Formats: sequence, structure tokens, C-alpha cells
Amino acid sequence: MQERVEGNRLGAETSPYLLQHQHNPVHWRPWGEAALNEARATAKPILLSIGYAACHWCHVMAHESFEDEATAALMNELFVNIKVDREERPDIDAIYMGALHALGEQGGWPLTMFLTPDAEPFWGGTYFPKEERFGRPSFTRVLKEVARIHQEEPGKIRQNADVLKTQLEPRQRGRSGTPPPDEAMLADTARRILAAIDPLNGGLHGAPKFPQSTLFAFLWRAGLRNGFASPLEAVDLTLTHIAQGGIYDHLGGGFARYSVDPRWLVPHFEKMLYDNALLLDLMTEAWREGKSPLYAERIAETVTWLLREMVVDGGFASSLDADSEGEEGKFYVWSLAEITDVLGKDDAALFAEIYGVTEIGNFEGHNILNRLESLELRDAQTETRLIEMRAKLLERRGGRVRPGFDDKVLADWNGLMIAALANAAEALGRADWLEAAERAYQFVVSRMSDGGRLIHSYRAGEAKAPASASDYANMIRASLALATITGKPAYVEQAREWAEVLDRHYWAPDLGGYYFSADDTADLIVRPFSGYDEATPNANAVMVSNLMALYLRTGEARYRDRAEAILRGFAGAMAENPVAHAGLFAAALDVLAPSLIVLMAPDGGDATELRRALSNVSLPNAVVQEVREGEALPASSPAQGKTAIDGKPTAYVCIGPQCSLPVTDPAALVETVKASRVTNYAS
Repeated sequence: MQERVEGNRLGAETSPYLLQHQHNPVHWRPWGEAALNEARATAKPILLSIGYAACHWCHVMAHESFEDEATAALMNELFVNIKVDREERPDIDAIYMGALHALGEQGGWPLTMFLTPDAEPFWGGTYFPKEERFGRPSFTRVLKEVARIHQEEPGKIRQNADVLKTQLEPRQRGRSGTPPPDEAMLADTARRILAAIDPLNGGLHGAPKFPQSTLFAFLWRAGLRNGFASPLEAVDLTLTHIAQGGIYDHLGGGFARYSVDPRWLVPHFEKMLYDNALLLDLMTEAWREGKSPLYAERIAETVTWLLREMVVDGGFASSLDADSEGEEGKFYVWSLAEITDVLGKDDAALFAEIYGVTEIGNFEGHNILNRLESLELRDAQTETRLIEMRAKLLERRGGRVRPGFDDKVLADWNGLMIAALANAAEALGRADWLEAAERAYQFVVSRMSDGGRLIHSYRAGEAKAPASASDYANMIRASLALATITGKPAYVEQAREWAEVLDRHYWAPDLGGYYFSADDTADLIVRPFSGYDEATPNANAVMVSNLMALYLRTGEARYRDRAEAILRGFAGAMAENPVAHAGLFAAALDVLAPSLIVLMAPDGGDATELRRALSNVSLPNAVVQEVREGEALPASSPAQGKTAIDGKPTAYVCIGPQCSLPVTDPAALVETVKASRVTNYAS
């Protein structure tokens, strides 16, 4: 039998998470053929540990067990130990998290899975404490028992592995033959989701509270489409509490991943790029409609944070950790004494009143800044004073030990942020934000592509990891957002090229959807396949909207046909679990009511004023095309043959096959969009 290669093998990796573990006494291997071959050659089971750099409980388990010599020795004796950064290899994480769910366990990280030497999962969990507590067995007890069963009861291991692998095989869920959602089902689904909304604090009932941006984006769109006030009010209630809660960084900008309590007060302090992208996008749509000064402020502050702290060579970094100096949230919390020291007694008193600061604190003897007691902004003079106070406190905070920074650039998360930043730039008239979005886009295209194929992750000069369907879907979304705003045809062409790659390497013709991984990703035991949203929208949902946008722009029916095929394929799963498929429900609106706004500019003129008016109304995923009078539109376009009126810039608002009468006045365009976007469906 082959001798095992000793030592920890993570030092040559680029992932910040893997590098956090390079000095563990555990003989960690990165995922790959070398590690898998070692497991097969030694006939030892694999201990697979999956986490990410900003994960608090990953740090806890590392300190308790992976840095402990005795525990590490046991791991090294009994297992081939493999470490995976879930952000670098989301495909691997999807497979083994799916296995954990199939075992009836709740997911989370660190994910601790035990695999056969052929990488088949047979048992697992998440965090295991060093000593027995929280009703969980000690990690060493788990290690010994799993190794014993693997050695002495191979039949039991084989049975578990076979059952789990069957569960993981890609398939469509729900009742076959279920029709895709129609207008009535979308309206009814929105009503049912509303029943789960916390009427006092927003968000879903209970705790912990996650932003659930994809779910609330569906509610927003359903409210606009059906003329319902309640969904729009639920979104506004949620966004207002998030914007004023402790989940928001009131000094530095940006949103934490979730709140551990039902009031949005105590965050899990890590900041993830994707959460900020999704919240930025939703808040921008809400701002377009209601012009909330609070939303405008939070949008601007969050973009300022993004451009100050999260830019890596033009691309956007992944995350900031929750921990610093070994304590969760230490970088962000305050004492009243320190605030008084920075601001002086009078300003500190006002600041403490507004931001909920007390002697005893609201979090383990410290204070999380929040404005939940009074959600409304104060008068302009007071808010100006608060800006100055926050700047002083931010400067003081800058002298603290900073949380860990995961500076790898991920194509899928960048796609989300590029689209969100571009939309915010257009809505709020910020050319500098649009430039930043285009720079990030060019970073992905130039540094994270090879032979027309995207590469998922980039860090330290190296692009690595196979692209997922989400990389393509989100970057296509970014392309189309930039195309709408800039009018540059190159963005549409790039979107078309990436859509071709998806069709060639990811499409599952027998299932009616896209696999998460490509057909040439060789190191996976199965290809993940689903339509449900996780922390980010599902790639199939994003692609439904992308495909409809490409259809509107090109007139090529194959794009529309594929979008419809995806909705048919996932219809059973959508009906069975609407909340988990909110992204697909939102995307269904783009199939049922594709939105096209054509701005026709006469010779010697432009449609700038009409385009600017669109900042005052929300019509998510609308394709905006600015064309010169006489310029050809696709034959299938509902605006084909339309003309500018009386030599003036003219707009046509087309929802589905129907277009509005021509509009030349900017204010009238806003009202036309509001009237056109509401369905005639009798609810």
C-alpha cells in the first residue's frame, strides 16, 4: 500500500481561507486529483472540511480542533483531510451540502463531511465542538466512531453512500406536468408570502433574520405588476429596518450578512459582497419609486464603502470577516466612554440618543450603533452634525485592528455587484459609479477568462476554479445592465457569447434547465442541478430574465423558447416550494410581461431627458433601447415601425406585445410606465 505524504499542503494555495489553515498540524490537502488519489491508494476515508474566510464558527472549530496537536494527530492517523473554500469551489460545496440535507441535517459552515475514498459522502455535520456541548458529541469521539464504522462495518458505509448518491442525482422535483406560473399564480404566491412577513420589523418572522433580497425583489415586482400596495409596503418596511438597524454599518457603510435577533439589531458582523450587491439593487428600485432620502443616503454610503475598501485591481473583493483579535464584532462596537472621548460631551449625548448608545450597552456590554428607536431621519441641521460625528468616529475606528479581508475576486459575485452598481449609477446620476462598474467588468473579462470561458476565482495574479452557471448568468446580467445604460453593443455581444457557452456546456436537455457545473468539470461525483435560491439568486432564474432581454434585443426566438423551457422544467418545484424559488417567480414576470422601452431620437437630437425621467419609476429588468429615427428594430419588436413624433425625442413603453401611445414629455413618460406595468388581470 502506498505511503501517505506527510505534512500540510495548503501553503501553495491562493485562497485566504485555505491559507488560514496552512500552519495547522492537520495534514490538510487542497481538493484535487492528488488528494483523491491518496485516499484511494491508502483506502482511508476522507474528512472533508468546507468553510470560508469570514466564517465565525469556522474560526472557532479551527482554534479548538485543527490547531490542537492531539486532535490533528488523530485526524492524520485516521483520514485523508481535505480543505475546501466554499467560495472558490461552490460546486463542491453544493454537492456535499446537498448530502448533509439528505441526511436530514440543517446546513451551515463549517461543513464537516465524511467520504469514501472515492469521494462519496456517507455521513456528516457542521460544527463539532472539541468537548461535548450544545447537545453535540465531541469532535474526537466523532472521528473515532466514524473511522471504526468505516473499518468494521463497510456494508453500512456502502449503504449510506449509495442512498446519498441516489439522492444527489440531478432530477426535477415536484409534480411532473405542472404548468408554469401564470399571472394568477404569481399574484397568489405574493399574497401567501406576505403572510410570513414580520409586520413590526419587516423580513420573515422570527430569528435569525436574513435580508432575503431575492424574495423581497419578487414581492416588489409582484406589487408593481398587480397594483398591490401591501407587497411594496412590506419591502419598504424591511429595507427601512435594515437601513436603520445594527445590521448596517452606520460609520463605514455596507451591510452585514444577517441579524441574530428579530429586530435587525445584532448582526453576524461579516460583510459579504453579494449581500451588499443584492440590497443595493433592491434599494435602488425602491428609491426610484419613492425617492426616500434614507435610501439615497444608504446607497451612497454603501457604494463609498465598496469603492474605498473592496476594490482589488478594479475587481471587487469577496468579504470582510466578522472577527478581529479573536472576537466577533470587536472592530464595530463602542462604549459610551470612547464615543464621549472622540466627540466631546455635548455631541456624544446627541449621538448616543440617536444611535442607541448606553452605559450598559446592547451587545455583551458594548454598543452596536443603530437607529431603530426612531426610524425617521432628523432635520437637515441635525443630520449634517451627525455626518461630522460619524466621520470622527470612523477615523478613530480606523486605528483598530481590522477584520480579516478576503481579497479574492469571484466572477458571479462581481456580476451581481456590477449590475447593481450600474443601476444605482443610472438612477442617482453618478457617472463615477458607472465607471467603477465598467472597470470591474473589464477586470473579469480580461483577467478571469480563458479561450472564451470564464474562470470562477482570481487572487494573487492567478485565476483558478471552473466557472459555475452562476458565473455566466450573473456576468450576462451585468453585460445587459451595462448595455442598457451605455448603449454599447459590445456588451450585448459578450452576453450572447457567454449564453452560447452556457448552452454548450451546462444545459440539461432532459431536465429543462442549466446544471450548476460544466460538462467538462472532471472532479465532481455528480453535477448539481436545482432551481432554488440560496444566498444569491439561482442561475436558472437569472438566465430566464437574461434570455428574455436577449430576445427583446435581437428578436431571436430561441432565447425566448429557452426561457420558457426553464420555467416549464421547474414548474413542479416552484409550485411545491414557492419561497425557495422566488427568483424563478420573479423571472416569470419577464416571460409573461417582457418590458421594453424604446427611446427614439430624431436626427440632431437625443433622448437624454426621457432617459433621465426613468430614474423616477421602477420597472425592474426593463430593456431600454435608444435608437435613431429610422434605425431598424428586430421584426419581432413590438416597437417595430414606430417613429419619432414631430421631430421630438419619443418614447414607447411596450409590455408584452402591446406598446403605449408615443410619449414626448418626460413627466408623461413616468406616468405611462406606471400605467403600463400594471396587469389587467382581475385579482
